[in-house]
Amino acid sequence: MSNLEKSGTFTLGDHAVTRLGYGAMQLAGKGVFGPPKDRGEAIAVLREAVESGVNHIDTSDFYGPHVTNQIIREALHPYRDSLVIVTKIGATRGPDASWNPAFSREALTKAIHDNLTNLGLDVIEVVNLRAMFDVHGPAEGSLEEPLTVLADLQRQGLVKHVGLSNVTAKQIADGRKITEIACVQNQYNLAHREDDALIDQLAVEQTAYVPFFPLGGFSPLQSSTLSDVAEELGATPMQVALAWLLQRAPNILLIPGTSSRVHLRENLAVADIGLPADAIAKLNGSASAKVS
Repeated sequence: MSNLEKSGTFTLGDHAVTRLGYGAMQLAGKGVFGPPKDRGEAIAVLREAVESGVNHIDTSDFYGPHVTNQIIREALHPYRDSLVIVTKIGATRGPDASWNPAFSREALTKAIHDNLTNLGLDVIEVVNLRAMFDVHGPAEGSLEEPLTVLADLQRQGLVKHVGLSNVTAKQIADGRKITEIACVQNQYNLAHREDDALIDQLAVEQTAYVPFFPLGGFSPLQSSTLSDVAEELGATPMQVALAWLLQRAPNILLIPGTSSRVHLRENLAVADIGLPADAIAKLNGSASAKVS
């Protein structure tokens, strides 16, 4: 058993992946736009992640745009058979680094081909359709047309499995009428817990839930309780926040991102952290009032 397998595995697409994965967003430049400061370090981070047992990498061709996928290809191609690369479509980046919806058939088809080209793949294991009705969180709206396009691309053999991102429970249910939904990727962390009921329902349905911004994203989690628990356990607050997520539900797959090998090692060390019941109780009690 590898060190990461201590955190358990869960099915994603056609593979059982370790529940500690890696998110590639931070490999792009500031604001997820343009090239990284240190491309060599970005490549080193990816290679060390995979050598350490990570077999789930989350990315998108609109990170950069194109930057992270090209770095992933340079660092890891040809890919190990066990490696699952998950990407997202549904948005494009403007020249001002803006995030813009891209739901037309032409835009979605181009996005799939761009991902295939930049990653050096013939087929993508999992593609998440990212809803853009509200950039900052899930909002109701029909995904029937773009999801039908993605299902068509799936039938063409370009995509194996389809997931959804930034979506509501209704959108997931409606989406399942069009194609099987392999995973759901929404914002969720100790402070941002609107999806509690959804996570529990997906766990019953054996569907993977992949929280983005597990450490708070652009506004890192801050909490005196989090810091106190971390000190008691001899860990960092961010390690405790990740450990809390791992123990929250068995279907949660983590994709913390970093552009630093030092931080990567800290993140992967979470596999060795088991939170005692009293620590979990303290963190659960602090979630609504004290974490910001």
